[in-house]
Amino acid sequence: MESGDLRIFQAVAREGSITKAAQALNYVQSNVTNRIQQLESELNTTLFYRTNRGMTLTAAGENLLNYAERILHLLDEAKKSAQFADEPKGPLRLGALETTAATHLPNLLATYHQRFPEVKLSLITGFTNDLVQKVLRYDLDGAFITGPIDHPDIHQLPAFEEELVLISEPCECNLKELLKKPLLFCGTGCSHRTRLERLLREEGISENNIMEFGTIEAILRGVSAGLGVSLLPKSTVLDMEQSGRIRSYRIPEAYRTTNVLFIYRRDLFLTNAFQKFIDCLKKRDWN
Repeated sequence: MESGDLRIFQAVAREGSITKAAQALNYVQSNVTNRIQQLESELNTTLFYRTNRGMTLTAAGENLLNYAERILHLLDEAKKSAQFADEPKGPLRLGALETTAATHLPNLLATYHQRFPEVKLSLITGFTNDLVQKVLRYDLDGAFITGPIDHPDIHQLPAFEEELVLISEPCECNLKELLKKPLLFCGTGCSHRTRLERLLREEGISENNIMEFGTIEAILRGVSAGLGVSLLPKSTVLDMEQSGRIRSYRIPEAYRTTNVLFIYRRDLFLTNAFQKFIDCLKKRDWN
């Protein structure tokens, strides 16, 4: 069993499909199929259930995946350790909420890149739950999420504090009237959506039509056009409000403030590049 076999097995387990795993790895599909078959033959066990819907891990496959994750992580950590240098360089994989990426991170990342140009920065956006799982699986070195979070393997640092506001098209309405309108959100994993749903229950308002959009920009345009209302950080909507395309309303204090945390695994090997990023975040000395 080689590390390459484990990486292919890990990709198929995560993607749930030979085709998707081959695309993710940039491999020929037949190569992925053959390597999985060889691995099952070597271990003399079935690792996947094959169905029309894709590949699902068997109990043996679940056990192997636990070991594969740990082994591959150790190999990656060994590589990082060997490449450790005084001058920060190498990859730094970050994740963030879309609102955080749009409003808070551009200056931070620009300042960091200017100081440490040899570091290869990458940033993906997603919902809190998805980002936490990517950090736990070592897919990301760290991520900006909505807190708090309680997990024994996660270390967290306070990053930003946001004021959430209810937004609508420019109009004169009270909060209760606005909450009866359709709600525009990104998806079920959105923490802002969960918060607004709690507010609706407290106000005794049944959930109206919930419309899901792929991006914050699409939500802002939908709200501006009168499609419904949404709950977003004030910093995200400031430009559109100042231009008169939307209006924001304060919500009850118990729901108004949200904390954005930077999280990473406690057992993460802290490269110089990662440590310098933490220092920059703590000092808040970006432009």
